[in-house]
Parts: sequence; structure tokens; C-alpha cells
Amino acid sequence: MINASFVGERIVSASSDAFSLHEKSRFGEKKEGKIEYSGVETLFLVSEKRMKVVSGKKEIKFEALLKKLKKGDKKIETKFFVFRDLRKKGYIVKGALKFGAEFRVYEKGAVIGEEHARWILFAVRENENMSWHDFAAKNRVAHSTKKNLLIGVVDEEGDVSYYEVGWLRP
Repeated sequence: MINASFVGERIVSASSDAFSLHEKSRFGEKKEGKIEYSGVETLFLVSEKRMKVVSGKKEIKFEALLKKLKKGDKKIETKFFVFRDLRKKGYIVKGALKFGAEFRVYEKGAVIGEEHARWILFAVRENENMSWHDFAAKNRVAHSTKKNLLIGVVDEEGDVSYYEVGWLRP
């Protein structure tokens, strides 16, 4: 069990379990002698009972953690459903903020740093509207980063359907 702390807006752990899981499964990022976790990584690990998060001396349970993280990221729940689905299927999922997307998705067994992500993923709710302009912008981001566009659509039950978009040359 990883013991992590909510410090300001960051979730960090210096436990040997955190470093071990990072090496094995690429959860979190090494920063300043600790492992720092994204909101979705934290939600996933807490939901799988592999992490306990404390603020001060008080443990933050899943629902309270979700509520706290929603204040800073309105889409965190949608992203969590997609992240959880892909991780359970064996994919490595990392943030893609610098690419203007939610996630980079690596093939199963990929070595991060040696291999590139195959997809740039955007998570959306099934009842969410997306204009053709938004869709084209997402496709341009994927194309410019030499990755395929993956749209993860989350339904009302939290199930995810994926749509891969690629470029065709006639």
C-alpha cells in the first residue's frame, strides 16, 4: 500500500512502494526525491486499494478525493473512467498537457523514454457537444505530434467506447 500526502495541490509519496510501482508500471513521475501523482493516477490507485492519501493526519477517501480534485479539474471524473479502463486493459497512460490533450497512450509493454506514445487521447462524455472545428483541432494536434487521435467517449454508466481517427491519403 502506497502512503501518499496531499501537499498543496500535489499528491506525493516517498515510500519504497511508490518507487517500486513507478519502476514496474510507470505510475507517477519522479520529482525531487519523491513520486508525484496526477489526479487520475491517484483516483485509480485509491479505487484499487493500492494507495492511501492523507491531508495532514486525516485520510481522504475516494469520494472526498474526487470532490477535492473536481475543484481544479471539472473533467477529472470523465478522465478517470477513461484512465481506469485503459490501465485495466494494460496500456500505459500518461498526461499530455503539453500536447493539448488529456493523455498519451502507449502500447502494452512499451518502455517510456525509448518508445513514443501511439495515441493522443481526448476524453468526452457521450452527451457532450463537439463542433467540427473542435474535432479538426484535436485531429491536427494528433497529426502534428505524429500520433493517432483517440477519442474516449464515456457513457452515463461510466463505460468507455473508443474511436480512433487517422489520416488517409487518397
